[in-house]
Amino acid sequence: MDGMDRIPATRLSRLLTGWAADGPGPLPQLLADALRELAERGDVAPGSTLPSQRELAAALGVSRSTVTSAYGLLEAQGRLESRHGSGSRLRASGPVGGPVGEGRLASFGTREGVVDLSSGALEGLPTVADALDSLSGRDLAAALDGDGYLPYGLPQLRELLAEQYRAAGLPTSPDQILVTAGSQQALWLVTQGLVEPGDTVVVEDPTYRGALEALRARGARLLPLPAYGPGAGTGDAHGHGPAALARLAGRLRPRLVYLQPTVHNPTGRAMSGRTRQDWAAVLAEHGLYTVEDDAYAELLLPGAVAPPPLAAQLPDSRTATIGTLSKLYWGGLRLGWIRASRTVIHRLAELRKSVDLSCPVVEQLLAVRLLRSLPEARARRRAQLRERLDAAERLLTEQAPHWRWERPAGGSALWVELPGTDAGATAQLARRAGVLVVPGPAFSAVDGFRSHLRLPFADRHDRLTTALPVLLRSAERAGPAR
Repeated sequence: MDGMDRIPATRLSRLLTGWAADGPGPLPQLLADALRELAERGDVAPGSTLPSQRELAAALGVSRSTVTSAYGLLEAQGRLESRHGSGSRLRASGPVGGPVGEGRLASFGTREGVVDLSSGALEGLPTVADALDSLSGRDLAAALDGDGYLPYGLPQLRELLAEQYRAAGLPTSPDQILVTAGSQQALWLVTQGLVEPGDTVVVEDPTYRGALEALRARGARLLPLPAYGPGAGTGDAHGHGPAALARLAGRLRPRLVYLQPTVHNPTGRAMSGRTRQDWAAVLAEHGLYTVEDDAYAELLLPGAVAPPPLAAQLPDSRTATIGTLSKLYWGGLRLGWIRASRTVIHRLAELRKSVDLSCPVVEQLLAVRLLRSLPEARARRRAQLRERLDAAERLLTEQAPHWRWERPAGGSALWVELPGTDAGATAQLARRAGVLVVPGPAFSAVDGFRSHLRLPFADRHDRLTTALPVLLRSAERAGPAR
């Protein structure tokens, strides 16, 4: 972010994580302290122009006088410089930084007493403990003959992952697989290795917020296309995206296209077969590099059949596919992978060596065991998801009948619309009442979906039941979406 940039109120509200959930003192002082800390940490670049008092008050769900007082406190401390006609600019001793994440990692390690709905992560399957119990020193013996540094991954695991792709209809050899420390590292490597600052990258709108953060940090110019259009609810989950891309591709020449075709985060939708063909046709015609993120692909609900990867309809030289074990088995199992051409895999492996020489070998041996029992784990997780989704939908139908959502094809969260309500302000009000939830603009490159929330439904601790009354009260106070 340039020091002269104006930070949108919606983005600033997402960076202000937990600023008034606890602590003594009046609200303006708490807000002023939180804004100062953002600048000192470099989360907001010193010199950034803050939103107007009216805009920030609406985004935070507080009175304008609260923001006015907070700005006044910062100005009195020499932390804010106000100029007539040019707004209020934040000053701090922290480093001038570039784009930063918008609170996504604050979803992890939340303090006690807070009801956290900001992450859709699931508890681990018992299968993980069973597989670990079955490992012995004999499993490690062969690996001990080497030095243990395997930047491309354990050969057994790469072969098994290649076999999985072949079975799904995508011919793959082991040297087309790079094992990574989860899908987030995979996404980071793809972003760093294939995108240069200033490149245009096509993303769906909405899309995975971790991808938006990685691409913004790289300096990419994001071009959002509709993830779904008027066909929503008919099974055509991404109806207008291919047509829009066809109109724009020749003029803008995107560096790559980032898609989640099998289970989309945050909507939980699945791309229909016909729409996959439409995407493939446009991508192939224009020779566009495609990143297919299948991190949530194993979380399809029972009855859904996973189609062949989109990459099966595209040239190997123009695709990278991301996968992970963390969503299906357990977040603590930090293993993901990239499937791409040998040339790209080599490039990304060399980049990976600069930050991480290898995933733990023992963890990769565990992954081999887990993949050999994949059908059983998949059936168990999917049954669990269906049961918890049914319960969540009953709860919402009973207590929030005016809210709208579409039953997802998979994933662990509902994409809920609060008709006519500012979801960002709702989230801020709920945060101050001890409930963390992520509003729609966090998933949009253009701060869209201002009346949407992502509500995880698959938590075994039934947090949604506890949080829903707070969310309903917060939505009543939040006012209309802007």
